[in-house]
Amino acid sequence: MSYPPTPWTLQGYAIQTLHLVNIERSRPLIPAELNILSIWPGKTLGAVYLSFYGSGSVLEYSELIVVPAVVSYRGKIGPWISHIYVDNPDSVAGGREIWGLPKEMADFTWEQGKRVTVRQGNRQLCTLNYNQQNLAWRQQLAVSTFSAMGSNLVTFPAVCESLLGLVTSELEVPTESPFSGMNLSQPFLTVRCEQMKLRIGNTKAVRQR
Repeated sequence: MSYPPTPWTLQGYAIQTLHLVNIERSRPLIPAELNILSIWPGKTLGAVYLSFYGSGSVLEYSELIVVPAVVSYRGKIGPWISHIYVDNPDSVAGGREIWGLPKEMADFTWEQGKRVTVRQGNRQLCTLNYNQQNLAWRQQLAVSTFSAMGSNLVTFPAVCESLLGLVTSELEVPTESPFSGMNLSQPFLTVRCEQMKLRIGNTKAVRQR
């Protein structure tokens, strides 16, 4: 099994939903030393990110990322990824060994402009129903994500440029899903990314033991 070195450059499309998540439900999924940012009394910002990286990418695969909270540590702010699934074993290996992400294999079924369903064996992880975007604008976004490499806390940068458009969506997370305990509300905002170019850099330690 092999995977490319950093940075990874990925091209394709994605859909991201944003949710208000009860802090008490996200806390068990977050390392104790990280502070959960509250954006509303008792609530933090959560997200579900579904993407397909195709031609022009260092690896071609689909991905599901679940963010239970936005966190902070010593002045740094970013998302924490509690669950992440892909359909390429090289991506699993690279995600675990380069960034310390808990990647697992899953199966993705895309019905363009309608829905995407993610399953792991006989277990359904989630289904996202969405519509096609109309108005879109080109935007570049950058974020640093927290992760853990062994006992070390690290961050890694991601820069994304794409055509962004707002869409409506409905997220279904069955009780057998590993992240159903987050009790995700319906998205208050859903963004569709087209003509996406994503660059993911290497890790930088923010705490070492």
